Amino acid sequence: MITVLLSMIMFFGDAECATYQDDPCQIYGKVYYETRDPNRADYRVYVEESESFADVVVYEETNALYADRPGHWARVDNPGFANIYIYLERNRSLADFSIYYTETESFAGCNR
Repeated sequence: MITVLLSMIMFFGDAECATYQDDPCQIYGKVYYETRDPNRADYRVYVEESESFADVVVYEETNALYADRPGHWARVDNPGFANIYIYLERNRSLADFSIYYTETESFAGCNR
């Protein structure tokens, strides 16, 4: 019985993470920028200089309560409060996807 419960917990936990991890267009909420170890981050992200080449257009919210839609991120300083860990990659070929920071809230979202 315990084996069945543990396998169910592992199955449902992995399914939820896989769905969320596979689509960078669905990332929103509180984001912690990992600066030291890229292996601790959920995603390695390359910052584009042009909106045209980015996979996701990001608007940085000042209030985490407004970061409730894809592409709306609120930076947090404490990793314990974050929904997602991001590592800003300098080499585009090592990144999982690319982003572009916009100053216009309505432009945020998926660019694919």
